[in-house]
Amino acid sequence: MVEVGAKAPEFTLKDYNNQLVSLSSVYSEKPVLLVFYPFAFSGICTGELCQLRDDFSAFGNVRVLGVSVDTPFSLKVWAEQEGYQFPLLSDFWPHGAVAQQYGVFNEKAGMANRGTFLIDTTGTVRFAEVNQPGEARDQESWKKAIAGL
Repeated sequence: MVEVGAKAPEFTLKDYNNQLVSLSSVYSEKPVLLVFYPFAFSGICTGELCQLRDDFSAFGNVRVLGVSVDTPFSLKVWAEQEGYQFPLLSDFWPHGAVAQQYGVFNEKAGMANRGTFLIDTTGTVRFAEVNQPGEARDQESWKKAIAGL
């Protein structure tokens, strides 16, 4: 896993509108909360991202980016269905390459584990945690980390 204090690995992925998004272009504007999750439409993932959606104002000081191994097309349908106000990025091909860079790829299941990284405007990781499949995250720890920026 990428450690706190390390430089965040750079990447460029397609979002749910098939537009390229580079991490450095986002964190140069404001800090980024990078949220890896296993799969769109799955129970815990939907619950976590809906909680983030419903409490979105608490994350106003950062740009939220969700990342999974799903295709941009499935992410688009899911985002529209759930009303997410933040970009969902596709780590579909090469399969899970960005999740691998961050140390959160689950080789056995072919998906990302629940990794969360707070990246400041210099590209430095300021908070990092990984939860295993089936283990929901506590978003209060994210809010504390953001408040500490």
